Amino acid sequence: MSSLAEPRRPRLLAQNRKLRHLKGLSLRSLSFAPAHLRSADDAELARSPSRLGVLREARPLLHASRSSDSLRADKRADKRADKRRPKQQPRRTSLSLALATPTSRQKRLEALVDGSVGDAFFSLHVGRDAEPVYVSEVRQRSANFNFQFFDLAGQDASVARSCSLTVRVWSKRPSQTAWVLLLEELVDLRQLNFIGMLLDRRFPPNALIFHLQDGVYSLDFPATPAEPKQAPPVATSSYNALMRLANLEGSIRDAIDTRQTIMSEINAILEQCPPNAADTAGEEATLAEKYVATQRRANRIAEKRRDDLRESLRSRRAAMAKGKEVQEAAEADVANNREKLEASKELVERTEQQIRGQRRRICSELSDMFPITPIANAPPLSFHICGLPLPNSTYDAATARSVNEDVLSAALGLATLLTRNLQFYLSRPLPYPLYSHGSRSVVRDDISHLPDNLPPRREFPLSLPRGGSAMGQWRFEYGWFLLNKDIEALCASQGLKVVDIRHSLPNLKYLLYVCSAGTDDVPARKKGGVRGLWAGRLKGRIAPLPVDGESSSSAGGSRRGSVDSEPANAHGEALRNALAKPENGGAWGADGGLGLPFGEGEARFTLRTKGLRENIAG
Repeated sequence: MSSLAEPRRPRLLAQNRKLRHLKGLSLRSLSFAPAHLRSADDAELARSPSRLGVLREARPLLHASRSSDSLRADKRADKRADKRRPKQQPRRTSLSLALATPTSRQKRLEALVDGSVGDAFFSLHVGRDAEPVYVSEVRQRSANFNFQFFDLAGQDASVARSCSLTVRVWSKRPSQTAWVLLLEELVDLRQLNFIGMLLDRRFPPNALIFHLQDGVYSLDFPATPAEPKQAPPVATSSYNALMRLANLEGSIRDAIDTRQTIMSEINAILEQCPPNAADTAGEEATLAEKYVATQRRANRIAEKRRDDLRESLRSRRAAMAKGKEVQEAAEADVANNREKLEASKELVERTEQQIRGQRRRICSELSDMFPITPIANAPPLSFHICGLPLPNSTYDAATARSVNEDVLSAALGLATLLTRNLQFYLSRPLPYPLYSHGSRSVVRDDISHLPDNLPPRREFPLSLPRGGSAMGQWRFEYGWFLLNKDIEALCASQGLKVVDIRHSLPNLKYLLYVCSAGTDDVPARKKGGVRGLWAGRLKGRIAPLPVDGESSSSAGGSRRGSVDSEPANAHGEALRNALAKPENGGAWGADGGLGLPFGEGEARFTLRTKGLRENIAG
């Protein structure tokens, strides 16, 4: 219980203070008794330095020693005698520390400190009983002792309900080895005075301070008067309730005493009757059998666990061996295929270089086939394709007056054809498919969400409408916008950034220029080539043509001597007969209704496709 925050008035009445309410004890102003007050047999206490040994050996001395009342009476008599003596002037002394050395001064101070401090512990006894109910810890080298708090509420009723106790304080100087009974005080808790706190108090020598549940008490100071507490009255328990609690507590105590009595009687009966060895042996045998059965079950579980671990280790070893075999086979495959891998990498790099070269050549040829040149004496970024001017996609009244509608549609058809072919050579599918039909090309939008008020037609023309319809004009402008978006997608596939998508021909020319640029020479066409691309369909089938008495391969790509080669030869014979007739022009003069893309009077022609050549004589 803290001494700094004590209540101003006690909560326990004086007659209700019991030993169970005592929580701690403190000793103030340690002072060793004069030599003539000590017992002559104190030297015998040096034999047993322990606290309990000192308590046991000092029992005969306690009866022979005087009580604290007699000691206090002697002190009061000595004080009265001192008052009657004449006062004398203090004698001057020549012992001074002013001229002493620091060593001697330090020794003198240490001697003074050792003379005023010491070690102490105390013991509590009920009444004048010699056996202690509590022995405190030892506090060392101090003059004011604060011992640890304790709890005596769990003691027997004779101890917890007692209101008087004997406090015995044992001490010794630092230079001594024997404990000396310093103080023995018979205290009645009902006569303690409530002092509230320990601050600002001059304690007499060997003053005892008692810490109870409701505050600090002492015998050396008068009771601290407490002002009446102004508080509303609080309803307390009735007398009948308190009596019932008291009767209940008494019944509990009687039950505890009865239990102790019965236990002692049972123990006495058991001591008088010798135990039956047969029953004990039978119980021990039964217990041993239980232990043996338990141990056998544990052994079986351990053996099963051992077998499982062995099987697991065996399966793991087998799996590890199999894994090593697979790993060795994989390492052998890696070693065998390392050369193939290097060759494949070189082939891939060479193929990529060839693809880039072929793309450069194709883009260069497309630039020659579809020349995009600037228009002289025209605004910046004005180009025409194949001699047909195509303005930027801002079609207004001024543009309509300066550009012919048919010329504009034809230019858009050429741009559509060029854009549609570039998607195959650059391997970049267009988001909006283009369908090249000359000046009547269209573009399809399968992505956008069209308004509900528009007709559900997703093909947008790339030619100007006839009659000046507003809806037709809007569809034409939107189709031109989709063409520009396709051109932008092709530029983005090559890492090009388009500044303005409305510049159709500038963006196409920029794309062709970048795709055909490079430091290396443009690769030439490869000899050999794809056969039968010039042949038209005859009766739903591409018919092959013989070259110089040799049968050519079929249009379907069948090899010579295969199953499809003979029907193909029959169709080729029919095709030659049709071409040789005078009404068809003869000697490749006309297509004979087959739709061959060759002019009249050509006896020899050359098919060029992706660098492959094939000379065919009629």
